[in-house]
Amino acid sequence: MKELIKISKNISQCTACSLSNTRTQTVAGSGSQSAEIMFIGEAPGSKEDLHGLPFVGRSGDLLDELLVSINLDRQSVFITNLIKCRPPDNRDPLTKEIQACKEFLKKQLQHINPKVIVTLGRHAFSYFFPNANVQSSRGQIMPLGELSVFPVYHPAAALYNPKLKSVLQDDFKKLSDYLQNSITNKKISKTPSNEAKQLNLFE
Repeated sequence: MKELIKISKNISQCTACSLSNTRTQTVAGSGSQSAEIMFIGEAPGSKEDLHGLPFVGRSGDLLDELLVSINLDRQSVFITNLIKCRPPDNRDPLTKEIQACKEFLKKQLQHINPKVIVTLGRHAFSYFFPNANVQSSRGQIMPLGELSVFPVYHPAAALYNPKLKSVLQDDFKKLSDYLQNSITNKKISKTPSNEAKQLNLFE
């Protein structure tokens, strides 16, 4: 826990990009330090910027609903974003902003050491698999070294397009099935894949 607190403190003091000039506060992440599942979104929104916690707005309400549907909650997982400060007007994060936060995410991954990373939306997925797209990859396990990445749509997408809610629900059911099979087999499957160019997490 001390290491996560240290990481959070370093994040709160970061001035590596211009977002430090417009944020109310940083949003490092929240959840279990020993979580086997880590959810990664793209960036904090206005409510996250206000409260200092990830996914506390309408997208967070839907994420909570999806977690409960597969017998999980925020205390049993870890939730964070690619970048730790809100972009103005909730615009997409810039490449230089993602790069500025890269070390923080790397340290969180190294300390928590999850078995499964659930990427929420295209930006988080593209960070790990630059040459793949979330539309064709969602709901599938994507091996990444010692980890497994499970891409899904961002909950916000289902708020703009209600038809995507059932897609998210189906994908979370697939995630639950995968987790149950992994428990039964006593380990997470790590089958090599050459389908997409992968980002080295710790390079």
